[in-house]
Amino acid sequence: MKDETPSQAAPGRSGLLATLAEAVRGSRQNFTEGPLGRAVFLLAVPMVMEMALESIFAVVDVFWVSKLGADAVATVGMTESVLALVYALAVGLSVGAAATVARRIGEHDPERAARTAVQAIALGVIVAVPVGIAGAWLAPRLLGLLGASPAAIATGSGFTRVMLGGNIVIVLLFLINAVFRGAGDAAVAMRVLWLANAVNLVLDPCLIFGLGPFPRLGVTGAAVATTTGRGLAVLMQLYLLFRGHGRIRLRRAHLTLMPDVIWRLLRVSGTAVFQVLVGSASWIGLIRILSGFGSAALAGYTIGIRIIVFALLPSWGLSNAAATMVGQNLGAKKPERAEKAVYLAGFYNVVFLGLVGVVFVLFAGPLVRFFTADPEVLPYGVSCLRIVSCGFVFYAWGMVVVQSFNGAGDTWTPTVINLVCFWLLEIPLAYLLARPLGLGPKGVFLAITVAFSVLAVISVLVFRRGRWKEKKV
Repeated sequence: MKDETPSQAAPGRSGLLATLAEAVRGSRQNFTEGPLGRAVFLLAVPMVMEMALESIFAVVDVFWVSKLGADAVATVGMTESVLALVYALAVGLSVGAAATVARRIGEHDPERAARTAVQAIALGVIVAVPVGIAGAWLAPRLLGLLGASPAAIATGSGFTRVMLGGNIVIVLLFLINAVFRGAGDAAVAMRVLWLANAVNLVLDPCLIFGLGPFPRLGVTGAAVATTTGRGLAVLMQLYLLFRGHGRIRLRRAHLTLMPDVIWRLLRVSGTAVFQVLVGSASWIGLIRILSGFGSAALAGYTIGIRIIVFALLPSWGLSNAAATMVGQNLGAKKPERAEKAVYLAGFYNVVFLGLVGVVFVLFAGPLVRFFTADPEVLPYGVSCLRIVSCGFVFYAWGMVVVQSFNGAGDTWTPTVINLVCFWLLEIPLAYLLARPLGLGPKGVFLAITVAFSVLAVISVLVFRRGRWKEKKV
């Protein structure tokens, strides 16, 4: 069947509700065949919902923690900047797992896909355990290095210890959901996040404020609630892999280490980890620049970025849908269909993020005021939200194209682009605008917008050259 053009891509109105229900329920469609628009839609809906649910973790935590004062919010922001390194490991390993599983599914080889999933999980455990031990031990020192005040360290070191010490649930949650997505079982990954968020939503206020029989743990309670929710979700993932009815079903025979498969995963994931580290570590540089302007500026930035992440994570869902389409269709020897899927997902993302950006610019004040009424924090949060949102249309294309490179297993190209845009452009520009040119925190926010917009333009230009179609995994 001939693939559709973007104008024909979306499901017709008569079948929209039925297609939506199928997407949420879980589709058994072969994504390498049939109408392209329907395939993208079936993958994108549960992936968007999955990422929206993931973003709720960030928003719920900062909502309750903001009631404890600027030091508590600043500590969460600093911890998140360190956790960005953990997320880099999780996302990088997930890139390799999703790309490889998608290729095997596209090649109609579910047995090799299952063995790949086992090796990916083993690799995640090996990486997460030493990181957890070191993070829990060094938590107060890490906060000090980031410029935290003695009061912030005293308030938040417990939060940092729990989040870093329990990083294995972050790594496995991302990693196993990437396996589901690569296989095309996006609805399964979505349901796992439902459980994690339900637990977090209930436990967060209970453990922070000591409601009912729960102890009052303050900001540490947010970390315990989040880690508990994610831990239960990981147990659900493992159950579904062994007992579920998805495209990948693990058996006891698969539970052996395979060095050749691990090596292939490392080749793809190693560069992907470095790729995400480059971007994530740049946030630490920005935090270090902002910390010089005090806890109020840092708290405002943290609230603004959390709101932005709430909008961007659903867009990662569309980006992940494009990556799955690329991986599976390259495996099926259909590179042209893969390319069309990327442009279609990019178009959807531009429409979505463009509308969100307009809302954020117009209503930045009320949105930030929902999280804080502190007159010192509020102006910084509003400035961050407005300035960064001005680049949303560019971010939309950049996110989809970068994930499509990764879905093809070409992790080196976006790594180089990240290095140039974040380390050679964003951090020097942030310092220049904030300090020598005297713009203060607004200079940092402007540097973020410029860097991500430049990244999007470069990514699209490189994507059009088409070398990603030749990548083997």
